[in-house]
Amino acid sequence: MSGRSQTPAARMEGAAALPRRNGELIFEAPWQSRIFGATVAMHEAGLFEWPEFQGHLIEEIAQQDTEDYYQRWLVAFERLLVERGLLDRDEIERRAGEYRRLERDLLD
Repeated sequence: MSGRSQTPAARMEGAAALPRRNGELIFEAPWQSRIFGATVAMHEAGLFEWPEFQGHLIEEIAQQDTEDYYQRWLVAFERLLVERGLLDRDEIERRAGEYRRLERDLLD
Protein backbone atom coordinates (compact mmCIF):
# COMPACT_ATOMS: atom_id res chain seq x y z
CA MET A 1 0.00 0.00 0.00
CA SER A 2 1.11 3.53 -0.62
CA GLY A 3 1.99 5.87 2.24
CA ARG A 4 -0.98 8.08 1.46
CA SER A 5 -3.46 5.26 2.07
CA GLN A 6 -2.01 4.92 5.55
CA THR A 7 -2.86 8.47 6.61
CA PRO A 8 -4.97 8.82 9.75
CA ALA A 9 -7.83 10.05 7.57
CA ALA A 10 -7.87 6.76 5.67
CA ARG A 11 -8.13 4.81 8.93
CA MET A 12 -11.07 6.73 10.43
CA GLU A 13 -14.01 4.53 11.38
CA GLY A 14 -17.52 4.99 12.70
CA ALA A 15 -19.35 8.29 12.31
CA ALA A 16 -16.14 10.08 11.29
CA ALA A 17 -15.31 7.60 8.50
CA LEU A 18 -14.92 9.18 5.10
CA PRO A 19 -17.72 8.57 2.59
CA ARG A 20 -16.74 5.80 0.19
CA ARG A 21 -18.22 3.90 -2.70
CA ASN A 22 -16.57 0.62 -3.69
CA GLY A 23 -13.66 1.54 -1.43
CA GLU A 24 -13.01 4.86 -3.18
CA LEU A 25 -13.45 8.26 -1.51
CA ILE A 26 -16.52 10.15 -2.66
CA PHE A 27 -16.31 13.89 -3.34
CA GLU A 28 -19.43 15.37 -4.90
CA ALA A 29 -17.98 18.86 -5.35
CA PRO A 30 -14.45 20.18 -5.89
CA TRP A 31 -14.44 22.11 -2.60
CA GLN A 32 -14.89 18.82 -0.72
CA SER A 33 -11.69 17.30 -2.07
CA ARG A 34 -9.86 20.59 -1.50
CA ILE A 35 -10.83 20.86 2.17
CA PHE A 36 -9.94 17.19 2.64
CA GLY A 37 -6.54 17.74 1.00
CA ALA A 38 -5.85 20.93 2.95
CA THR A 39 -6.64 19.21 6.24
CA VAL A 40 -4.41 16.22 5.49
CA ALA A 41 -1.58 18.46 4.23
CA MET A 42 -1.66 20.67 7.32
CA HIS A 43 -1.62 17.60 9.56
CA GLU A 44 1.31 16.14 7.61
CA ALA A 45 3.10 19.49 7.99
CA GLY A 46 2.84 19.06 11.76
CA LEU A 47 0.38 21.88 12.43
CA PHE A 48 -1.91 19.64 14.49
CA GLU A 49 -2.31 16.05 15.61
CA TRP A 50 -4.94 14.01 13.80
CA PRO A 51 -6.87 12.94 16.94
CA GLU A 52 -7.45 16.63 17.71
CA PHE A 53 -9.10 17.20 14.34
CA GLN A 54 -10.95 13.89 14.46
CA GLY A 55 -12.42 14.80 17.85
CA HIS A 56 -13.74 18.07 16.44
CA LEU A 57 -15.21 16.23 13.46
CA ILE A 58 -16.96 13.68 15.65
CA GLU A 59 -18.43 16.49 17.77
CA GLU A 60 -19.70 18.29 14.66
CA ILE A 61 -21.25 15.14 13.22
CA ALA A 62 -22.98 14.40 16.54
CA GLN A 63 -24.46 17.92 16.61
CA GLN A 64 -25.56 18.08 12.96
CA ASP A 65 -25.86 14.55 11.64
CA THR A 66 -28.37 15.55 8.96
CA GLU A 67 -26.00 17.91 7.15
CA ASP A 68 -23.47 17.08 4.50
CA TYR A 69 -20.44 15.19 5.83
CA TYR A 70 -17.93 17.57 4.24
CA GLN A 71 -19.79 20.59 5.58
CA ARG A 72 -19.24 19.13 9.06
CA TRP A 73 -15.58 18.49 8.09
CA LEU A 74 -15.22 22.14 7.04
CA VAL A 75 -16.71 23.43 10.31
CA ALA A 76 -14.42 21.16 12.34
CA PHE A 77 -11.38 22.28 10.32
CA GLU A 78 -12.22 25.97 10.68
CA ARG A 79 -12.67 25.51 14.42
CA LEU A 80 -9.25 23.88 14.63
CA LEU A 81 -7.63 26.70 12.63
CA VAL A 82 -9.09 29.28 15.01
CA GLU A 83 -8.18 27.34 18.17
CA ARG A 84 -4.61 26.88 16.92
CA GLY A 85 -4.32 30.58 16.05
CA LEU A 86 -3.57 29.79 12.41
CA LEU A 87 -6.46 31.97 11.20
CA ASP A 88 -9.01 34.03 13.05
CA ARG A 89 -12.75 33.86 12.41
CA ASP A 90 -12.74 37.21 10.56
CA GLU A 91 -10.04 36.00 8.14
CA ILE A 92 -11.96 32.78 7.46
CA GLU A 93 -15.14 34.75 6.78
CA ARG A 94 -13.29 37.22 4.54
CA ARG A 95 -11.76 34.44 2.44
CA ALA A 96 -15.04 32.51 2.23
CA GLY A 97 -16.76 35.67 1.02
CA GLU A 98 -14.14 36.09 -1.71
CA TYR A 99 -14.88 32.59 -2.98
CA ARG A 100 -18.64 33.13 -2.86
CA ARG A 101 -18.28 36.38 -4.83
CA LEU A 102 -15.86 34.69 -7.27
CA GLU A 103 -13.17 37.22 -6.31
CA ARG A 104 -10.69 34.49 -5.50
CA ASP A 105 -9.43 31.87 -7.92
CA LEU A 106 -10.80 28.56 -6.72
CA LEU A 107 -7.42 26.95 -7.40
CA ASP A 108 -5.48 29.31 -5.07
